[in-house]
Amino acid sequence: MNDAGNDTAHGDTQPTPSSHRPSMNRDEVTAAIVANRLAKGITWQQLADTIGRPLVWSTAALLGQHPLPPDSARQVAELLDLPAEAVPVLAAVPYRSGFPTAIPTDPTIYRFYEALQVYGPALKELIHEQFGDGIMSAINFKLDIGRTTHDGAEHVVVTFDGKFLPYHWPSD
Repeated sequence: MNDAGNDTAHGDTQPTPSSHRPSMNRDEVTAAIVANRLAKGITWQQLADTIGRPLVWSTAALLGQHPLPPDSARQVAELLDLPAEAVPVLAAVPYRSGFPTAIPTDPTIYRFYEALQVYGPALKELIHEQFGDGIMSAINFKLDIGRTTHDGAEHVVVTFDGKFLPYHWPSD
């Protein structure tokens, strides 16, 4: 037996740092957030309120698209019973990515894709006509979701609020 009381002849040694499980990756943290949120009956709105951020931004962040401030990451981990190793993952700048396929297959996401296929060219023309040559920022950006009723049917209201960024062409 060694000084620590472990029988080294039988492989019963204290774990070394290299034998620890590697840190959770972003996909594992996201899966744990979704599973624990559902198991605890916690809404996305409650999570947004916990960290004091807008609902859509918070939901996107918790699904891996934005880094959380470390204090917010700790609050989420505590509320959802996530392991401590999830906190630095939540606070890290993520690799922002698109969809697993070129055309999204989830019906809800596909409808946004479809709407932009139909209305994207018109939106582009109207932005250029009303603002000039430039783009709407998706970085300096707000996104909100709401509901309304038309003719007795519920409707989803999605608001994109992005800063206009004009193209600047140097004149040499």
